[in-house]
Amino acid sequence: MDLILFAKALHVIGFVSWFAGLFFLGRLLVNHAETDRLPSDGAPDGALRAEILQREYIGMEDRVYRIITNPAMMVTWTGGLVMVAVNPDYFISGTPGWLAVKLAAVVGLTVYQVYTKRKLMLPMRSGERPFSTWQLRLWNEVPTFFLVSIVFIVIYGKVGELSYLYLGIGVLLFCLLVYRGAVAYRNRRASTE
Repeated sequence: MDLILFAKALHVIGFVSWFAGLFFLGRLLVNHAETDRLPSDGAPDGALRAEILQREYIGMEDRVYRIITNPAMMVTWTGGLVMVAVNPDYFISGTPGWLAVKLAAVVGLTVYQVYTKRKLMLPMRSGERPFSTWQLRLWNEVPTFFLVSIVFIVIYGKVGELSYLYLGIGVLLFCLLVYRGAVAYRNRRASTE
């Protein structure tokens, strides 16, 4: 068996699962924060419903983090590091510096995950709301920027076709489009409530 192909397969499985976990975790945090509106929605059992849902979201957030997101991150890192250990030529092939930029992005994604747990999940568990629902919605889009960036870095970087200028412009335009979409969604939702 070719170790590098096995490591690459693990790496792909890991990052697909990692992003799935991060996207789901972000959505759970938004839903969790939105339960705060239930007691004031006019329903007689709003406070009870909010309490039940908050407990359920806390459990789901913990399970998604512990069972999906964190193990998937470890599999991604392990597969990637094994590939580089088996073939250190990744550092000198393709566009100069592409692997270092990709590794920096993966470190950034890891920081995002740890920050989400420490500064959002844990405080929300005790009833605090460090971010508004709008901020949580935007926070949930951050992994998308990492996903798009990393995929373009790897695809174009490995073959020597990566332009850091175009990458930066592309990511900036993508960020603006996602932000505009989020604002449009917020405005449409506000007009229907």
